Amino acid sequence: MPPIYPQDLRFFVDETSLGVGRALTLLRRDVIHTGHRLIPEVPLGTLDDDWIPKVASRNLVVITRDKRIRSKHAKALLYAEYGLRVFWIAGKKDLSNWDTMRLLVRRWDDIEREIKERGPGPWFVAVTEPRLSAMSIKDRSSG
Repeated sequence: MPPIYPQDLRFFVDETSLGVGRALTLLRRDVIHTGHRLIPEVPLGTLDDDWIPKVASRNLVVITRDKRIRSKHAKALLYAEYGLRVFWIAGKKDLSNWDTMRLLVRRWDDIEREIKERGPGPWFVAVTEPRLSAMSIKDRSSG
């Protein structure tokens, strides 16, 4: 397999989906994750406020399984502030790594299509079994 160069990278899987991120990195040359050698500035345990701008500066698409993305509004606003494109593994049921991987593989063509159609961020898309759905993140303090 040829070496991977930073310009080849397209996706970043955050620490909420580390097992899935590690598996995707083995399967796809355009995926890295928290703690990956090609993003040394984002080691395991990096706080959101620190990794979000670093990932944004590389223009990577984020994949996350953070169950509290809707309630952790400050984090969602930080994603938006830095113009990130985010795919959120959504759903009421907590999926195992295997089930998350199966879902992503089934939806991967849809994910690629969304990236092309939506263009630059910020935007947020929920990934569920039946479909991808746009999410609206608004600044609640502005009423």
